[in-house]
Amino acid sequence: MESVASPIVTCSSNNNGSGSNNSTTTTPSRYENQKRRDWNTFCQYLRNQRPPLSMAVCGGAHVLEFLQYLDQFGKTKVHNPTCPFFGLPNPPAPCPCPLRQAWGSLDALIGRLRAAYEENGGRAETNPFGARAVRFYLHDVRDFQAKARGVSYEKKRKRPKQQNIANAAATSVTTSPNATATAT
Repeated sequence: MESVASPIVTCSSNNNGSGSNNSTTTTPSRYENQKRRDWNTFCQYLRNQRPPLSMAVCGGAHVLEFLQYLDQFGKTKVHNPTCPFFGLPNPPAPCPCPLRQAWGSLDALIGRLRAAYEENGGRAETNPFGARAVRFYLHDVRDFQAKARGVSYEKKRKRPKQQNIANAAATSVTTSPNATATAT
């Protein structure tokens, strides 16, 4: 049997983040710049571990530690269950509850890091940012923050398209302008 070598995922980001290596110089989009910054931040986090970690040994547990590390830089007040303002969307007074990263920010960050991992040579099957533990963690953060703020993150129902509404209105009136309507 032939062994398949797994690709080496690098933390060095020498490209401009666009994923293409053409000779024309284009300005990377805001998303591409943010993805590159997020990737560099995560790689720096791995290098600062004792002992330093490489992407080859990085797993979902390391991603969870990174997300918990980022909480100290958060700007969203998340009330503890013991706080009198737990579950209130607009608390009437300040409280000592911690500032944390908002769920939406963490979710977007993981999405960018998943894409950056694959752009830097990683395989989708081994992507630590798509690990089951990371998905569960994000789900738990979303639910807890929703309870703490008294806000639900229910999925919004799709509205019918405008064209369907117009068609429904047109078919309900089947009389021509010259015809007289008779009530039965």
